[in-house]
Amino acid sequence: MINRVVLVGRLARDPELRTTNSGTSICSFTVGVDKRSKNPDEAPNWIPCVAFQNTADLMTKSLRKGSLVGIEGRLNQRTYDRKDGTKAYVLEVLCDSIQFLEPKSKNASLEEVVFESDVPAQENKNDTLELPEDDLPF
Repeated sequence: MINRVVLVGRLARDPELRTTNSGTSICSFTVGVDKRSKNPDEAPNWIPCVAFQNTADLMTKSLRKGSLVGIEGRLNQRTYDRKDGTKAYVLEVLCDSIQFLEPKSKNASLEEVVFESDVPAQENKNDTLELPEDDLPF
């Protein structure tokens, strides 16, 4: 069975750091991920995420509301009892890897950073990839 999640989105608010009794750091945060809709007014999906230990510490020092992140992890469902005695169900992403996708400088935005490939872009008008016969793997 496969349980993998890959997300790219922006933090909904500043990450929240907590520490367990044993000293383990836990960072809770929510990532806003755009829906693949043609309606620009449609609200994003808000996905709760959790990071642990060194990653949690680094996130709370380096990231703020609106920071662009890439997340790789797995879905986790848990339950707990609320103060009023009812059960609460939580579905969240337990993060294995988090990539900071923006420059550290507050003055630089992602649009100002240019990523250039060594391979020049080729214009392809019919959206097909043309490969020589000897490059095919079969």
